[in-house]
Amino acid sequence: MTTINNTSQRGRRVAWIALLVIVLTAVSMVAIPVWLIQPFRPQSERGVALSYVLHRWAPVVTLFGLLASLTLVVWLWRGARRWWRKALLLIMLLPLLPATWFARQNHFEWMFNPLPNAAYAKTTEAAFLTDADVLLAVNINGEGAAYPIRYMAYHHLVQDVVGGTPLVATY
Repeated sequence: MTTINNTSQRGRRVAWIALLVIVLTAVSMVAIPVWLIQPFRPQSERGVALSYVLHRWAPVVTLFGLLASLTLVVWLWRGARRWWRKALLLIMLLPLLPATWFARQNHFEWMFNPLPNAAYAKTTEAAFLTDADVLLAVNINGEGAAYPIRYMAYHHLVQDVVGGTPLVATY
C-alpha cells in the first residue's frame, strides 16, 4: 500500500512539474517574439529570425499545451484535497488561454501598422528635419518624395502617390 501511495505522489509531482513547464513554454512562445521585436529598439537578424520561427510554431505548441494542461488539471484536480491546490491549478491554467489566443494573432501588424494619414511638407518647409536625419527617397516621373526613417521606425509603412503612381514605402 505504501509503494502505491509513493508512486502516486511521485506521479502527481511529475504532473505538477509538467504542468508548469507546459505553461511556461506556451507563454514563452508568444511573449518572446513580442519582446524581441519592439519599435524603436535595435533588432538583430537572429532575434528577428527567432521571433518568426516562434510565431510560426506558437499556434500548434499553445494548442497542444492547452489540451495537455487541461488533461493534467483534471487528473490533478481529482486528487487535490485542499482548496489552495485547486486554486493553484486554475491559476496555472489561466495564462494558457490568452497565450493560445494571441498565438493565432499577428501581433507584428498591431505593432507596425501603416501610417493612415501621412502629412507632407515641401523640402523648404520641413523644419522638423535635421542634418543627421536619414531619409528614404523615391523619384517617379520627375516627382520626388522623402520619408524620414526616424518617423518610419514605428509604422514601417507609408502609403503614398508619387508621380501619379501609388506606392507603399516600407522600412
